[in-house]
Amino acid sequence: MTNSNFIVKATDTKLTDIQKALQAAGIKVRSIIEVFREEDRSQEKEKKEA
Repeated sequence: MTNSNFIVKATDTKLTDIQKALQAAGIKVRSIIEVFREEDRSQEKEKKEA
């Protein structure tokens, strides 16, 4: 068995949702780590314009 590491960028979701989706696809998940969280820039522009 080979262990692989991937980076997934997702919008508007939680770690548990990602884990459930991967497991539903038959992918064994060893761990999920949130590395970085960034705010959506388009939302910031809308707030400034309002």
